[in-house]
Amino acid sequence: MAAAAVKETRADKIFIVCNYIYLTIALILVLYPVLYILSASISDPKYVASGEMWLFPKGITFEGYARVFENSKIWNGYANTILYTVVGTCVNLFVTLPAAYALSRSDFIGRGFFMGMFLFTMFFGGGLVPGYLLIKELGLINSMWALILPGAASVWNIIVARTFFQSTIPKELQEAASIDGCTNLRLFLRIILPLSAPIIAVMALFYGVGHWNSYFGALIYLNDEVKYPLQMILRQILVLQEMSAETTGAAVSSSVAAALNNKAEIAALVKYSVIIVSTLPVIVVYPFLQRYFVQGVMIGSVKG
Repeated sequence: MAAAAVKETRADKIFIVCNYIYLTIALILVLYPVLYILSASISDPKYVASGEMWLFPKGITFEGYARVFENSKIWNGYANTILYTVVGTCVNLFVTLPAAYALSRSDFIGRGFFMGMFLFTMFFGGGLVPGYLLIKELGLINSMWALILPGAASVWNIIVARTFFQSTIPKELQEAASIDGCTNLRLFLRIILPLSAPIIAVMALFYGVGHWNSYFGALIYLNDEVKYPLQMILRQILVLQEMSAETTGAAVSSSVAAALNNKAEIAALVKYSVIIVSTLPVIVVYPFLQRYFVQGVMIGSVKG
């Protein structure tokens, strides 16, 4: 006989309704900016500037995307961003996973000391100026490595990965491999890593999105525009738009003001188009990593 379903109380029903209302509001708050930017990227700039376009496209035009695809600086920034993201993520995984695995081993002498040193860096740092001086002394200014090496590992991600190794990889498996003569390096490469697909996917997603959206390091350390990532190109477009808007408001002739205003509108259109183009790869990749992402986030939440 099937077990009788548990009857929901009035308080349970109110709680469920409140959850649906809250999630609906959260969905609208998250989804509206995305829809707005998507609509603005294919709408006539004058409708966007006047506020007539607030959700759905109006005066549909693909001039922004046409200008994006024909702009060599944007494509160069795109290529740089892909390079920085791929190389940076590989470096991050190369540093984070071995460190996390070593700290997860109870037989690692000095584990507490090294963990304490890692945690110390989460609360205390040298600051921007000492960091810049260090990068300069290392000869990394205006190079790709200035964007990658300073953030080669995140202490928080090391802790998350360490928790995964401790809670997921059985100690008996490691002991059996050691008895069979497996070295620590071979154990890590041939046994631990193949069993750690969820945490590898989560770490790759965290680090990859961080590199993809990063622009501050390029702003500080890069001098050559040829090496700028896509986010720096987007920043230049935004600054150009703001400068054009300020100049238009100054006392200039009507013809000059009209030209500057048109330039600002085009810059705004290109800005929205670049946002969509720059965000699209992350949106496309995420569904393939979602299953591992959920598993990785739930690490340590359930005991047993």
